[in-house]
Amino acid sequence: MTRMRIRDAEPTDRDLIADWMIAMAWETEQKRLDPDTVRAGVEAGLADAAKARYFVAMREVEVAGRETIAVAAGTLMFTHEWSDWRNGDWWWIQSVYVAPEHRRQGVYQAMHGHVAALAQATPGVIGLRLYVERANTTAQSTYRALDMDDAGYAIFETEFAKG
Repeated sequence: MTRMRIRDAEPTDRDLIADWMIAMAWETEQKRLDPDTVRAGVEAGLADAAKARYFVAMREVEVAGRETIAVAAGTLMFTHEWSDWRNGDWWWIQSVYVAPEHRRQGVYQAMHGHVAALAQATPGVIGLRLYVERANTTAQSTYRALDMDDAGYAIFETEFAKG
């Protein structure tokens, strides 16, 4: 029997999460990220819940009816955004990655459900948001299937050069 368990990420997950973030940036945007910068960023997020909260999806398989083997299958991070319009926090789902061999098997759905349940149980949280690459129609269909709607916003940015 196979089941999915979602757990809080730990400092020892830093390298795995960083590797997945590097893979995700290449797969979705063909961006090459600096591994040292990503590792430092993940480490900072893991160390400070005010910055971010990470989760790891573990696929657990019973072996010979006695032993359970757990394999990391994906990750998700969320951050907070204050809304003065609604007097509450949006939780922004970010840094989603599911390992290729675990895709289309309910891994993201399990992580999303876990975070949605936490959000609904946390006073002051008004909802979940995420952004997705316009060309990533597979992810968009997954989000729609989880009752998420296009919020009608485009995201703009100014990235500052490191000094």
